Amino acid sequence: MIFILASKLPNLITDRKEQGDRFLKLVKQKVPNVKWIAHYAILGQYDFIDIFEADNELEAAKVSLLSRTTGAAFAESWTAIKYTEFLKLVEDLE
Repeated sequence: MIFILASKLPNLITDRKEQGDRFLKLVKQKVPNVKWIAHYAILGQYDFIDIFEADNELEAAKVSLLSRTTGAAFAESWTAIKYTEFLKLVEDLE
């Protein structure tokens, strides 16, 4: 399953690289099946967007919680559906 994690940090400059490295290390230890697809710094109400694959919602929730334990002031996760799979869902409704 594909998930998107949006996060906001209280301070973008202070120890940013160290916080990010600590977060990734914890995710690898606590949720080893997670596969990172992309990581972006963004403009808008969030500071970062991470796109990743996880086996289920519980693993995705762990990723979100770990982001909070390593400095994120706010984290929100969404399930993402590949567009081709979405089109199949729409076809099934017809």
